[in-house]
Amino acid sequence: MDLTETFVGRQDIFDGRIVKLHVDTVTLPDGNTALREIIDHPGGVGILAIDDEDRVFMVQQYRYAFAQAMWEIPAGKREAGEEPLVTAKRELQEEVGVTAERWLPMGELIPSPGCYAERLYLFMARGLTMGDTHPDDDEFLTVSRVPFTELSQACLSGEIQDAKTVVAVLKAKAMLGR
Repeated sequence: MDLTETFVGRQDIFDGRIVKLHVDTVTLPDGNTALREIIDHPGGVGILAIDDEDRVFMVQQYRYAFAQAMWEIPAGKREAGEEPLVTAKRELQEEVGVTAERWLPMGELIPSPGCYAERLYLFMARGLTMGDTHPDDDEFLTVSRVPFTELSQACLSGEIQDAKTVVAVLKAKAMLGR
């Protein structure tokens, strides 16, 4: 069975600084029509930065949508047309003040395909050098380094709930044979 839904029309609802919301009318495989609420996002990156002592740089920030501070790997939004690795290098330096000698692509993640048109690119950064942080004006972060094994357990236990962090840590665990 062909599962393709065919675009019929669009109603733009909101055009914000980061996201755009539109409602599309689609034709379903059985010929009926339905509405699809879609949030467009320019995409982003997540960086698993592991130091020479096998500790991972983590940032804690308040996430308004969930009314709590959350621990996550450094991450950020891509600028229009920007290559993911360029974004990753910029975000790692801005958020935790680190540059890396080696960058390993860890694949892509589609966080919520039902309504959120965002693609996240994951990277592992090694050979780290410390420098100064330069967070965005509206970004308030606490930076910490967590032993990789401890972070892996926190992801498996549900203590860490951020999807990009869980996926990056568990992918690294498999890639590094741990």
